[in-house]
Amino acid sequence: MAARGAVRQSREGLPLFAAPQIESEEIALKLYYAVASPFARKCLVVAHEVGLRERIELVPAAAHPVNRDKGVVAHNPLGKIPTLITDDGTDLYDSRVICEYLNALGNGRLDPREGSARWRAQVDQALADGIMDAAVLVRYETVVRPEALRWNDWTTGQMEKVASGLAVLDAAAADFGERVDVGTIAFGCALGYLDFRFASLNWRDRHPNAAAWFQWFAGRDSMVASKPVA
Repeated sequence: MAARGAVRQSREGLPLFAAPQIESEEIALKLYYAVASPFARKCLVVAHEVGLRERIELVPAAAHPVNRDKGVVAHNPLGKIPTLITDDGTDLYDSRVICEYLNALGNGRLDPREGSARWRAQVDQALADGIMDAAVLVRYETVVRPEALRWNDWTTGQMEKVASGLAVLDAAAADFGERVDVGTIAFGCALGYLDFRFASLNWRDRHPNAAAWFQWFAGRDSMVASKPVA
């Protein structure tokens, strides 16, 4: 039985192109993830966009900076999520590697291979990943670390990274158009994580271009299906 190809949508709802048909027996993937992880979400969005989401078995994991999940560690010595196990038992990590693998496996167009488009997508992904890194570290600092050991200046420094990244994103978002690649997907997941864990940040008030773009991008089927719920 063939998996249905995922059709990309324009702002007007018109299809841009369809991911190729993939036979189910060709795909047997297992993803260690957490619903709240923006990095795991990035992988799920990519999988959805290239028509592979239904071929992935999701394995909930309790990734933690101190109490590491031994199930994850068995496949990723860093004990971090997302971690993907391919059909031949190969362990893949981190999210950038997994996204590139899924895009290639699904014959997708999310990772441009040549010219300036490739480097733009890669740099955008790196910036978005940095925003997510900083935000996740703040989450650990304010929720996981014992209150007596918390360092406010360190938290402030991480949030400054988020603010600097958002400023660059806002300047770039005006020219995103209908781009759907690893860069814009990563940005979408970063903004979604800020909404989920840092709602009081009210990032839309200071970043109108990013807000307008995200209103459209967040409505894609892949983003709706992967949206974390508190």
